[in-house]
Amino acid sequence: MIEFCFRSAKPADADAIVALVESAYRGDSSRAGWTTEADFLDGRRTGADEVLAQIERPRSLMLLAEAKGDLLACAHVADEGGAGYFGMFSVQPTQQNAGIGKAMLAEAERIARDEWSLPTMRLTVIDIRDALIAWYERRGYRRTGIKKPFPYGDARFGLPRRDDLRFEILEKPLQGSPSSDPQESAG
Repeated sequence: MIEFCFRSAKPADADAIVALVESAYRGDSSRAGWTTEADFLDGRRTGADEVLAQIERPRSLMLLAEAKGDLLACAHVADEGGAGYFGMFSVQPTQQNAGIGKAMLAEAERIARDEWSLPTMRLTVIDIRDALIAWYERRGYRRTGIKKPFPYGDARFGLPRRDDLRFEILEKPLQGSPSSDPQESAG
């Protein structure tokens, strides 16, 4: 596995984050990895304005994984309504399946649990992404059955090539957080 380090993004990182996210999900470059959405979405996945908003928001950060100055992965981690939120998760397509994604997810969970004392981590996945949902399930996430409509007509989320896209919320209890401690809840 590649040696890398984590850090929180700064505003100057926004363009590099956008380029990474786009390369992991859109266009031909995304087909080098297994997370591509190119078969069912065209257009953009995110923009610098959205990345900057997440960097500047309280109890929110863009987590980066870097090796020798190269951006390998990113994820948005935030406190949303008393639960952790994990999104905008991207790994360079040529580095997928190298363990970087697992490490990113674990670090995001650690931040939500240990630094923000949040009991649960949530994320949304397009519900036709069976392989991606299975990847999260292997890491302890469970499908909630809660579906959210895809924002058709809002080009900020991409240009759908299908008319059956929806989001599903997955969640995982974060062990060791105050509200997931069995002794605390037994008292």
